[in-house]
Amino acid sequence: MSESRGNVRLTMRLQRFLARAGVASRRGSENLMSAGRVRVNGRVVSELGSKVTPGIDVVTVDGVECRLSDEHAYLMLNKPAGYLTTMSDPQGRPCVAELVPTARYPGLFPVGRLDADTTGLLLFSTDGEVANALLHPSRHVWKRYVALVRGTPTTRQLAMLRAGVPLDDGVARPADAHLLGADDPLSASVVTGGADPGCAVVSIRIHEGKKHQVKRMLKAVGHEVVHLHRSEFGPLVLTAELKAGRWRPLTGDERAALEQAAAGREG
Repeated sequence: MSESRGNVRLTMRLQRFLARAGVASRRGSENLMSAGRVRVNGRVVSELGSKVTPGIDVVTVDGVECRLSDEHAYLMLNKPAGYLTTMSDPQGRPCVAELVPTARYPGLFPVGRLDADTTGLLLFSTDGEVANALLHPSRHVWKRYVALVRGTPTTRQLAMLRAGVPLDDGVARPADAHLLGADDPLSASVVTGGADPGCAVVSIRIHEGKKHQVKRMLKAVGHEVVHLHRSEFGPLVLTAELKAGRWRPLTGDERAALEQAAAGREG
């Protein structure tokens, strides 16, 4: 596919081309360029202001040609514990790439990440631009987590989470936090083999992306996380029908809602 107006072919910045081709986010594409892994017409291009003409210039990353597509892939995975959120690992540890159809959808990559021991909704796409927009702080895309914690948070501790908890890298923005009852369907995502009398289940909804943020927030108010599960990402909701380790394509309505969220119009 080439972008054109009439008979005039348009150029675009190389990092934008790579993001549109689903190679990585725009920032990730810049890192690939800086590492000397990107070639245009056989020549290494590392200058970030470089431009290419889709449909004419041949762009490769690590020797693999990258092309724009009219139709990007979007799917959700119910990530099980024990998998790294990466497409490869030099140490040979289990990666989420093993759980999704990378051969069917070349250029597929995870949007954001979950810790190896965290389970739940992980979005994948081949659209680097949408992924970059969804992760940008200005979009305020909400994520809901369900946490099994040691002890039971008090009303005061929950209020601290809602007000914003000081962390070592700054104050976490206010979260929507409340306790879940044992009969709440979301509790089943983190409680197995019966309820633990020494633990409680907390629903916490945030729109930041600090490293280990939910675990750190709950620890800051005095409660260690035993099991963490993500149930929502923006407009996407993980339901019990999608079992751990399985994936499914997004529906048309989900894709439309996701694109709205990427544009800063999340409902």
